Amino acid sequence: VLLYFYKKTSKKKAITPAMPDEMPMVTIQLPLFNEYYVVERLIRSVCAIKYPKDKLEIQVLDDSTDDSVALSQAMVKEYADKGFDIKYIHRTDRTGYKAGALKNGLITAKGEFVAIFDADFVPNEDFLLKTVPHFANPKLGLVQTRWEHLNEDHSFITKAQALALDSHFVLEQQSRNKAGFFIGFNGTAGIWRKETIFDAGNWHADTLAEDLDLSYRAQLKGWKFLYLNDVTSPAELPTDINALKTQQFRWTKGYVETALKVLPSVMKAKLSWKVKAECFIHLTANFV
Repeated sequence: VLLYFYKKTSKKKAITPAMPDEMPMVTIQLPLFNEYYVVERLIRSVCAIKYPKDKLEIQVLDDSTDDSVALSQAMVKEYADKGFDIKYIHRTDRTGYKAGALKNGLITAKGEFVAIFDADFVPNEDFLLKTVPHFANPKLGLVQTRWEHLNEDHSFITKAQALALDSHFVLEQQSRNKAGFFIGFNGTAGIWRKETIFDAGNWHADTLAEDLDLSYRAQLKGWKFLYLNDVTSPAELPTDINALKTQQFRWTKGYVETALKVLPSVMKAKLSWKVKAECFIHLTANFV
């Protein structure tokens, strides 16, 4: 079915509108937990993103318990001294984990839009210039970009992951989005309209897939999502088999938890039978 819609919608292209004369305020959230070896690279790449300093806020949402705390604080001070609006927000109580950290950051977030990057990402400097203009559509709640792989050729493990992720983004995300079906936020490398997050009920921590959960709640509220296949966000793939197994377990369990949570609402919603059927298949795929 997805192959059919991929071919049917392949000629559809997302046209990037012009950036408004008055650029909107954007908050970039960086949720961290014990990421000593990548935190410096992450913060430097985010601070290199092209956008007016007075319209950009960066929140380092750090739940770390290791030596990366001092490193993150030093990085934040370095860029704050350079005139960046960058804040270090440290929690000792990890309630809600990533969802809790993001929700806590939203309390003080200044941005009309909120971009999120996990620690293993190295966002391109034109990320905001290629995503923010699309929010000229007042019904658009999220723009998701495609993950690019920095270390795809490292091993057979990373090559296999790259193949699986590329099929997810290029075939699944792109086809679903162009065909008018629901898609999920991938937890990183995307940018939300802050109003959408609040309207959908904010971040919940009752599933391991808080990104998918929020995505469905937002789309059930009528918000539109946009997936940009031609805009990429580079990241490192897990190179250790145990890290990969942990990641896949979390994603699989999170999908099942989200299915049990939101499918009743999907089935009661005023949606076409085609959209409901695709939502059911999408959310229950991991029951396998």
